[in-house]
Amino acid sequence: MKFLFSFTVSFLLLQTSYAQPSLMESQRTNIRVVNAIKTKEDTLKKQFEKAGMQWPPKQLYMRSFKYDSQLEIWARDDNKSAFKLFKTYKVCALSGSLGPKRMEGDYQVPEGFYYINVFNPKSTFHMSLGINYPNASDAMLSDSARPGNDIYIHGSCVTTGCIPIMDSQIEEVYLLASYAKTSGEDFIPVHIFPIRYSNPKSAEQLKKITKDDKDYLHFSENVKTVYDYFEINKKLPIISVNNKGEYVIM
Repeated sequence: MKFLFSFTVSFLLLQTSYAQPSLMESQRTNIRVVNAIKTKEDTLKKQFEKAGMQWPPKQLYMRSFKYDSQLEIWARDDNKSAFKLFKTYKVCALSGSLGPKRMEGDYQVPEGFYYINVFNPKSTFHMSLGINYPNASDAMLSDSARPGNDIYIHGSCVTTGCIPIMDSQIEEVYLLASYAKTSGEDFIPVHIFPIRYSNPKSAEQLKKITKDDKDYLHFSENVKTVYDYFEINKKLPIISVNNKGEYVIM
C-alpha cells in the first residue's frame, strides 16, 4: 500500500507539471495579446524568414542606448550561434539624463546589465516587460534604503525612468519576448548603455559629461567593455559583479 500511495502521488505530480500551460499559452487569454497576435505575428514571421532566422525566436537579446534613444532586438537560434540584429526601435521619450539610476525618484533610466523578469499585458502603459533593477551592482552602488524599482520597457510613449516605445512596437517586442521565454530562455538579457559608443556625436556628449565626473567616467568605461565584447563576437559574455560593484567579464 505504501508503494502504491507513493506511485499515485508521483503520478499526480507528474500530471500536474505537464498540465501547466506555457507562458505563451497563458498569455493568449489576454485580449491585448490576442490582438497583437492577429495584427503582428504574420508580419514578424515573414520578417524573420526574410532575415534567415528561425520562427518563433528561440533566444533574444535587447540592447538600449539612452542618449541615442534606441532599442535593439537581436535574436539567434541556439547557444552556439551568433546573434543577428532583427530590428531597431526608437525610444520615444526620455526622463533624467546620462548616468545610472541610484535612488528612488531620481527619474533616471538605469544603465547596466539586466534581464526580463515581468510580463504584464494589462499594463497602464499598454503592455510592459519588467527588468530586474536593482541588480547586484545597483544594490551596492545605489541608495541602500530607496534604490527604486518598477523599471519597464513599455508602450504609451511616456516615462519616469523606463524605456518607452510606441504601442504598436511594444506589441511586437512583447510577442517576441513571450515566444523566447516559452522556448526556454528564462533570462532574456537587457543591456542598457549610456550611448552608442561608435557614434562620434554621442561619444562627444559623454566626454563632456564625464569630464568633471570621474566616477561616471569609470562606470561608463566599465560597461563599455561588454559593448566592445559583443561588437566583436556577436555573443554575450558571462558578466559578474566584484566587491566594488563593478561589472567583470568572466
